[in-house]
Amino acid sequence: MNLRLSFSKDYYAGALMVVIGVSAAYAGMSYEVGSLTSMGAGFFPVAVGTLLAVIGILIALAAKDLPKPASNTADAHSRLPDLRGAVCIITGTLAFILLGKYGGLIPATFAIVFISALGDRTNTLFRAAALSIVMCAIALVVFSWALKLQLAPFAWG
Repeated sequence: MNLRLSFSKDYYAGALMVVIGVSAAYAGMSYEVGSLTSMGAGFFPVAVGTLLAVIGILIALAAKDLPKPASNTADAHSRLPDLRGAVCIITGTLAFILLGKYGGLIPATFAIVFISALGDRTNTLFRAAALSIVMCAIALVVFSWALKLQLAPFAWG
C-alpha cells in the first residue's frame, strides 16, 4: 500500500481563514481601534479578523494529518463534481438582485432562500418553501421594521 502524507481540505480552509483574519486585523490596526466602550473605526475589523483567525486555527488543528492511502488519480479525475449547490446559490443571488429591484424585499428573500435551499439534495420543495416563508418573516421584522431599511416589502414595477 502506497501511503503518503497529505493535508485535508479542512486544513487548507483553516489556513485560508487564518490568512484572511490576520490580514483583516492588520488592516484594521491602521485605524483607531478604541475600546469596547468607546469603539473606533478599526475595532470591528480587528475583532472580526482576530475571531476569524482563531476559528481558522481551530479548524486547521482539528483536521487530522493522518496518512491516507494514495487514491487512483485516473478515477478521481473521471468523476465530475456536483455543481447543483453552486448553481443554485448563484442563481438565487441573481434572482435576489433582480427581484430586490423590481419586486421588493419579500419576493427577493423568498427567491434567494428557496432557490439556494434546492441546492441541497436532501431538501424537498415543501421544506424549501417553509424555510423561505420563515426567512421572509424574519427579514420583514429585522430589515423593514427594526432597521427601517429603504427596501419596500413589496414594490411591483
